[in-house]
Amino acid sequence: MNDKLNILVWNEGVHEARNQPETMAEMYPTGIHGAIADGLKGFYPDSGITTATLADPEHGLSEETLAATDVLLWWGHVAHDDISDEVVERVQRHVLGGMGLIVLHSGHFAKIFTRLLGTTCSLKWRNEGERELVWTVKPSHPIAAGLESPIVIPKQEMYGELFDIPEPDDLIFISSFEGGEVFRSGVTFSRGKGRIFYFSPGDQEYPVYHQPQIQQIIANGVGWVAQPKQFREAPGVGNAPRDWYL
Repeated sequence: MNDKLNILVWNEGVHEARNQPETMAEMYPTGIHGAIADGLKGFYPDSGITTATLADPEHGLSEETLAATDVLLWWGHVAHDDISDEVVERVQRHVLGGMGLIVLHSGHFAKIFTRLLGTTCSLKWRNEGERELVWTVKPSHPIAAGLESPIVIPKQEMYGELFDIPEPDDLIFISSFEGGEVFRSGVTFSRGKGRIFYFSPGDQEYPVYHQPQIQQIIANGVGWVAQPKQFREAPGVGNAPRDWYL
């Protein structure tokens, strides 16, 4: 993958700083955002890959930054309510205008995700470090390219149905867990001119983002949600000129 893209990996960064600093420092020494960004560099060596966190000015999501971003990856967990509504509206506008969005793991509760999907995005969960099998159910989709099935994740937080999301455009991956639960772990949506990919594997307590197959899926997702730069525009609201239909 040699596409030259501007990729921004966003992470609230709370576990790294407050909740689990020792565990996180050992497992993800550069933060979850750093691990995800490092995983992408091998697939997009000519691209600009940067990171941002909740603590940055404007959460690292200024108008100028978003205007230059082709794909935004979002990881959040315990600080969803701390995100400024102004920033959420800004991100939403850019997604509708064609910026790609990848929402990861517990980002299903992020303000931007629930706003774009219009549902609670709630789910069942249990964190006992169980094995997860990620099954490809749409192998023809570009996000599934080059992957084995199933992908085995030795330890992961269990996510289960019902996952309160609208009917996805594409159901690409379904996960199964040791307790018998299943989960729609890889789904896509379109909103306005933007493409959205949600992918659930990747918890702060397990080194899932170091796993090559997971890095491959995220990289494939980046390539799929990215839109040609000439395609993007800020969505406008207004009346058509009167002579347009005369």
